[in-house]
Amino acid sequence: MPKAHLTLLDLNGLVKDVISDYLPDEYWVEAELSELHDKGHCYMELIQKDEGTNTPVARASAKCWKNTWLVVRANFERVTHQHLHAGMKVLLCVRANFHENYGFAWIVTDIDPTFTLGDMARKRQEIINKLKEEGVFNLNKEIPLPMFAQRIAVVSSATAAGYGDFCDQLKNNAFGFVFYPVLFPAIMQGEKIETSIIGVLDEINAMSDLFDCVVIIRGGGATSDLSGFDTLALAENVANFPLPVITGIGHERDESVLDMVSHTRVKTPTAAASFLIDNLASVVKCIDECGDRIVNAVSNRLNVERMRLDNVSMRIPELFSVVKARNEALLDGILNRLTSAMRLKIEKSASRIDVITSSIPQFIKNRLMAEHHRIDLLTGRSKALDPELTLRRGYSITLHNGLAVHDATKLKKGDRIETRLDKGTVRSVVQD
Repeated sequence: MPKAHLTLLDLNGLVKDVISDYLPDEYWVEAELSELHDKGHCYMELIQKDEGTNTPVARASAKCWKNTWLVVRANFERVTHQHLHAGMKVLLCVRANFHENYGFAWIVTDIDPTFTLGDMARKRQEIINKLKEEGVFNLNKEIPLPMFAQRIAVVSSATAAGYGDFCDQLKNNAFGFVFYPVLFPAIMQGEKIETSIIGVLDEINAMSDLFDCVVIIRGGGATSDLSGFDTLALAENVANFPLPVITGIGHERDESVLDMVSHTRVKTPTAAASFLIDNLASVVKCIDECGDRIVNAVSNRLNVERMRLDNVSMRIPELFSVVKARNEALLDGILNRLTSAMRLKIEKSASRIDVITSSIPQFIKNRLMAEHHRIDLLTGRSKALDPELTLRRGYSITLHNGLAVHDATKLKKGDRIETRLDKGTVRSVVQD
């Protein structure tokens, strides 16, 4: 006998009835958006993570129908100035819904923007606190902007209207200053802002000697696209950058973390250009003022020195007579001292000459006697060394090529040698 059974449609109908009976109300739910697809209707994937391990502990799908989504999204962006995107924490008002064909889903009827605004503020504050703990929050502000900041690395979208406005403002400045902007294209909207800008900053850092400063500008985007500039990695990169970084990415009431850590924050790209122009104008003004001060100082000093010379010239005749009399007296004293010194020197020299003259004959006599005695000694020594005396005692001298032979091994067969005796000479040929 066949078992009783239900069709799938019947079963799903039972589930729908149970959910309708037991979950009839709407619920405010705190969750994180892991995925969001805006296709007229909005389809969301919700997730909850463990606070300690960041591991997902719950997941669910949610939908927001088009007529509701248009109102909810506009209200959210008006309050938070942000787009809803993956990774954002939200507080949603949902009701349970089960459809026989599409299964279970939470239907979103409202989103509380103040909750997300508070979470965003908390994250921003955590980033700010982290940067201050690391001691880098004001690091870029401490780098002095070069006086002649004309070589500018520009981080912007190549097609952004703000980049064109920035370049036009620099080129057509009223002072005729010349700037050298170089564009480093980056993504300035969406989820890839952080990685794109960091990659570009790494490129600039590798050639930092070629630039005076970095300008990060964004124009034409909505204020709701500023969340990408509120990240720790991007803020740390800018805070530690070796060149001053100027930002013009938002509007007057919107200040990102990137703005806070940058060297200078301005409202718009044209304001960034005006800042650089004003910086150069202030430098030129300072140079002109210094030039004026130098001219005035030199003029005043010349006047003072001219007056001093006039006073001195008036006193010259009087001073000259005094100096002349003083120098004449000084010269007379020097002449008298020289005369006395020369007279004394002559007297001492004459006396010394007399002493030397009287001692010369005896000195010559003694020297001649000593030399005669030395000659006698040398004569005796030379006679004792006379080879003729050695030959007379029976010795002989053997010569080879006119030189005395001391070692027989130095001779070879056939050498002609000469043996000199007391009486006569013997010539021989070496046989062995």
